[in-house]
Amino acid sequence: MPIFAFIRPYKLMAVSALLALLLTAGVSLSLGQGVKFIVDNGFIAGSKAQLSDAIFVLMGLISLLAVGTFTRFYLMSWLGERVSGDIRKAVFNQIVTLHPSYFEENRSGEIMSRLTTDTVLLQSIIGSSFSMALRSMFMLIGGLIMLLITSVKLTLFVIICVPLILVPMIIFGRRVRTLAASSQDAIADIGTYAGEIIQNIKVVQGYTHESREQAAFGAEVEKAFEVAKHRVQQRSFLIAVVIFLTFSAISMMLWVGGMDVLSGKMTGGELGAFIFYAIMVAMSVATISEVYGELQRAAGSATRLLELLKVESTILEPKIPQDIQHHHEMVLEFKNGDFYYPSQPNIAALKGINLQIPKGKVVAFVGPSGAGKTTLFELFQRFYDPQQGHIIFNGVDLTLLNLTVLRQAMGMVPQQPVLFSTDVWHNIRYGRPNATDEDVIDAAKRAHAHEFIERLPQGYQSYLGEQGVRLSGGQKQRIALARAILKDPEVLLLDEATSALDADSEYHVQAALKELMQNRTTLIIAHRLATVVHADMIVVMDQGQIVDTGSHQSLLKTSSLYKRLCELQFDRIEKSQAS
Repeated sequence: MPIFAFIRPYKLMAVSALLALLLTAGVSLSLGQGVKFIVDNGFIAGSKAQLSDAIFVLMGLISLLAVGTFTRFYLMSWLGERVSGDIRKAVFNQIVTLHPSYFEENRSGEIMSRLTTDTVLLQSIIGSSFSMALRSMFMLIGGLIMLLITSVKLTLFVIICVPLILVPMIIFGRRVRTLAASSQDAIADIGTYAGEIIQNIKVVQGYTHESREQAAFGAEVEKAFEVAKHRVQQRSFLIAVVIFLTFSAISMMLWVGGMDVLSGKMTGGELGAFIFYAIMVAMSVATISEVYGELQRAAGSATRLLELLKVESTILEPKIPQDIQHHHEMVLEFKNGDFYYPSQPNIAALKGINLQIPKGKVVAFVGPSGAGKTTLFELFQRFYDPQQGHIIFNGVDLTLLNLTVLRQAMGMVPQQPVLFSTDVWHNIRYGRPNATDEDVIDAAKRAHAHEFIERLPQGYQSYLGEQGVRLSGGQKQRIALARAILKDPEVLLLDEATSALDADSEYHVQAALKELMQNRTTLIIAHRLATVVHADMIVVMDQGQIVDTGSHQSLLKTSSLYKRLCELQFDRIEKSQAS
């Protein structure tokens, strides 16, 4: 199993745990001989001195067993915690590098389930269940050997019974593994559903759907319970069958062994030792059967994690990245570009795109919803690659540039700003993690955010809540602008940052944007055409194509679509002002 690749760096701890495990198994097997010695030389022989000596040796073995058990348990638990932590980091490191389309096709709740629930299960298995299974296996093998030494005849009963016990283990174990994977998927469904409802709680309550969502969530829980119940049923049946067969065999051995003691064919001590080893073998088999289900469940979790670790990003880094040529006259060029989203391979999001964006200019993209404006921004940041054509950044094809260098050269300010559930310092400093406090404060001032930040309960240390829920829309936008100012990108991408703001907030944000747009190339997705009439170039898009380019005045003459959009918006503004 590839999971062992995560154990390899800690092979010293693993070997030490294995040695401790062998020690405890050896000591446990020695206890049977101690029982034989006590019965034959203490009880039956009637010697108090020999009985005392035997008890003293037995106590020494028990002490050694306790020390070995402590060492084994500590080392295996440490190993489980360490390996599960490494797996969790590896999975997360893989997630943050995957192409965005992966998250369109896979639910975030299921991914989170793999990152949390599956890794916790593996930690339990590696740190506890696997150790128990390995120890029981050693005890089973050692116990069978000692049984053979003690009585070949009685051991035949054990050998005959072992296959009868292993067959149901294998059959039911496979069922448990399949059901375990289904159970984990059901749990992921619950997490996904609950996360979505909690994230959109205002919509749920606004439409008074609390009862409806409670019922729907209850149905998801019941569905998961039914899967889990079936898994538990199979596992319980497996344990019950194994225990019944095991102790039935012990009962038969007791009867045969008792007859041999009565006939003088073996001593009472030998029978006592044999019973001890038989019970040890039985308990080992019972433990293995119980843990086997857990191991099968862990195998399902491991498979899910390894599937995620094997996913390869479709956005690949160049083997030999080229340097950006900052002196190039054209910052961005799109040549003969076609693009289809992976989730919609038959619908062209962009078709026949040819575009040149000069350095230091303000370029606006206008058009109806679904025209492809946001898609262009995503391609410029290389979240996707076009199926046809090339995108050139400062004279170099995007696919030949280091992703980190490319994306550091661009700063995106979306219409709905994304804030993290931390304080103001972290959210602004996300633009440049090594920035000083003075740099952060300066960026906040230039974004017209410093004053309202100072009024927050703890100032820059104020916790903003999930997705910045404690701030207004305008305040969120100014925090996002401060982040972009701190990043100081060569190309600024603005997805109309003022369309959903009130007049006061819009004034502050517009002032911050003027500060941010100075001395850099700025691309603006314009929903409100009044904000881009002074742009150096306006790109009119419709149905994934560029239908016209030019200035505001020239487009009013040459583009019927642009003229119609302007008339619709400006007439609406005049009517609202008149009313």
